[in-house]
Amino acid sequence: MKVFVDTSVWSLAFRRDADSSAAEVLALRQALEGSDTVVTTGMVLQELLQGFSGPRARTAIIERFSALPLLTPDRQDHINAADLRNQCRRSGVQIGTIDALLAQLCIHHKLTLLTTDQDFSLASAHCSLRVWKPHGQ
Repeated sequence: MKVFVDTSVWSLAFRRDADSSAAEVLALRQALEGSDTVVTTGMVLQELLQGFSGPRARTAIIERFSALPLLTPDRQDHINAADLRNQCRRSGVQIGTIDALLAQLCIHHKLTLLTTDQDFSLASAHCSLRVWKPHGQ
C-alpha cells in the first residue's frame, strides 16, 4: 500500500507529551516498519517544522523526512485541488486550501490518506479520495 500521512498523524507521533497509541499512529509505525511506501510533500514538512520548536526537534524532523519520497504538486494538481474544494463546498463540506491540495495529491498518485482530520472523511464522500480506516470500520 502507498500511504500519504497527514500532519495530524505526524504531530501525534512526534509529540512526547501525547498518547501515541492512537490507531493512526500505530498504522504509521506499521507502514514505516513494513513494506508500505510512505510519502509526503513540502507542506506537511513545513507545517511540522512550524509546529515544533527547538533545534533538536527541527533536526529530528528533517532527518526523518529525508528518507521519504517528496511529492511536488504540479499546475494541474493546483487546478484540480481548486475544483475539488469547490465541489465539496457546493455539497456543504468545507475543506481548506491546503487540505484540498493534499487530497488532490493523494487522488493523483493513488495514495491512501492516513489522517485524524475528519474533514478529509467528509470530503471523500464527494471525490475519489481514499482515507485510511482502522480495521472493523
